[in-house]
Amino acid sequence: MKSAIVLTATLLSFVTPILSHATFQDLWVNGVDKAGSCVRTPQSNNPVTSVTSNDIRCNAGGAKGVPGVCGVAGTTPSILILPHRALTDMNLSLPAGQTLTVEMHQQPGDRNCATEAIGGNHFGPVIIYMSKVADATKADGSSSWFKVAQDGYIPSTQTWGTQTLNANCGKRTFTVPSDLAPGNYLVRAEAIALHSASGAGGAQFYMSCYQINVTGTGTKNPAGVSFPGAYSATDPGILINIYYPPVTNYVVPGPTSVFTG
Repeated sequence: MKSAIVLTATLLSFVTPILSHATFQDLWVNGVDKAGSCVRTPQSNNPVTSVTSNDIRCNAGGAKGVPGVCGVAGTTPSILILPHRALTDMNLSLPAGQTLTVEMHQQPGDRNCATEAIGGNHFGPVIIYMSKVADATKADGSSSWFKVAQDGYIPSTQTWGTQTLNANCGKRTFTVPSDLAPGNYLVRAEAIALHSASGAGGAQFYMSCYQINVTGTGTKNPAGVSFPGAYSATDPGILINIYYPPVTNYVVPGPTSVFTG
């Protein structure tokens, strides 16, 4: 019986098509759809597979920023908006304590909820990090990252974070901590597919970075981790057979603490 389960899982890992690959490509700011206006869109929907590559920060090509930051219209310009920013960005900010929603889909521009956000048997956790930077349009992702949300595995329902993501049309909403210090931030949304993770280098990392500006009176600057460096290829949440024996206590990669303010 054990051999049959392992064989079935192995076959599934090979028959899942590239169409099941995906990217985080859209953002909602406090319920307002910003689409892909401030995401560093990955070069393709292929995963990063090396935890020691700089691509593990913001995906292939993600070290280069895009014009502008995401937020909602305010009444006065933020003093943190730098001089080279377009005037259309001057009032865009997100008050700490409000929500962000990252959104993943398999193909660029396809937001059809009838299609799984990340398809096939790409089971694994969904993790969200933030990083305070001087200028979100220029930061390369080498700064310190702290975890603000995560969905791992729920043994009682046998549900992975990616399955919850699929059930919500690729969306994962989290609250920006209310006591977070104001400034520019990168937001790193990540799904880790573990269907082939029983061998070293088999885990697949799908991540994108978004550029935002946070306002408020908070003072917290949480300690964080660096990418690469935060993950090891042999971490128990990365090198794992998710099919047999049954997972009972999954350890989400990265920092054990999640900063919620």
